[in-house]
Amino acid sequence: MNKSLDRIRTGKFERRLSMMRAGLTAGARLAGRSAQNWMTNRDDRSQVQSQILREEAEQLVKKMSELKGSVVKIGQMMALWGEHYLPIEVTDALHTLEDQTTPVGWPVMEAQLATALPQARIDELDIDPIPIGSASLGQVHLAVLKSTGEKICLKIQYPGIQSAIESDLDTVRTMLKLFRLVPNTKEFDLWFDEIRVLLRREVDYRLEATTTRRFSARLKDDARFVVPKVIERYSSETVLCLSFEEGVPIASTQVKELPLERRNFIATACVDICWQEVFVWGEMQTDPNFGNYLVRINHNNEPDQVVLLDFGAVRSFEPDILRAGRQMVAGSIQHEPSLISQALRKIGFYKSETPETVIAEFCELCYLAIEPFADPKRFPPDDPALLDEQQRYRWAQSKLAT
Repeated sequence: MNKSLDRIRTGKFERRLSMMRAGLTAGARLAGRSAQNWMTNRDDRSQVQSQILREEAEQLVKKMSELKGSVVKIGQMMALWGEHYLPIEVTDALHTLEDQTTPVGWPVMEAQLATALPQARIDELDIDPIPIGSASLGQVHLAVLKSTGEKICLKIQYPGIQSAIESDLDTVRTMLKLFRLVPNTKEFDLWFDEIRVLLRREVDYRLEATTTRRFSARLKDDARFVVPKVIERYSSETVLCLSFEEGVPIASTQVKELPLERRNFIATACVDICWQEVFVWGEMQTDPNFGNYLVRINHNNEPDQVVLLDFGAVRSFEPDILRAGRQMVAGSIQHEPSLISQALRKIGFYKSETPETVIAEFCELCYLAIEPFADPKRFPPDDPALLDEQQRYRWAQSKLAT
């Protein structure tokens, strides 16, 4: 495990100064090393420059990881769509924020726990000081109820995170624009506002507890899914206590080595819950990374189960947006361009003067994106090899994911 932090910089000035110093230092080093690279042989210059950028990006991301909180969350979001405006070396470095962040030492987290729960309740638990998970806004510690031996999970929020969000967002946005790493457009500002809303929700553990219970009630009769139980006695505004649920990562070797039918069963369950979110419940998990899904591999002919974790990023959508989204999906599956066009107009995706050719090209993209779910008899894929003998879509042979 990476070396843990013995403190978190929580002061607004301290965090802002740390971010600015890290950015300026990385920029200065990059400029200096790039200038020296001009003395390199022309044939090797591009490769050396790429390596320089990669090393400096990794150093900058390491500093972001240590700051925790919204800085890391913004970095994760940039990694998802950074390919549109950032060099590949930078997005590769940012992607490391999705899998791991530097854990915080137990003395810091123990002090945070003491401010969130009565000491008498903490004394009822035998808590492992080494976290089983370390994320951008908090980390998870395994604990055991001394009275019963039951395993539970304590999701403890890092100290000072809530008060640092607004300052972090404003500082990062200023840095990005000053260094011209992102387009200075209204769309970017709207995206940043979405991040602001998301972060406020994710640090509200009471809200996450309520959302977890809601999803548990929805899925209580669906044996394909397991939702952890909320244990109120050890929960608070900054601590969320859940039942410990066994499982292996959904992208693990154990899952990949399962027979095809069992893997299809798991994949179908994941797709099915996504469609239920859109068409039935009207709210979605907006942070669907692989770390939020485990697989309980069952034996004795029992079906495997998907363990759903982390409901902090679930959000509802306005009825008009949902209706337009559902109409777009329906139009894509049915290859009805008029439905797609109407949906796009409802959400303001294009204006009346937008050329029909642009709309037609977008419709073709919709047909391609929905290809795995379309009726193969009515709308077969261009490549017949993408269907097996049972007319099932072969995701592994598809280039959709790339």
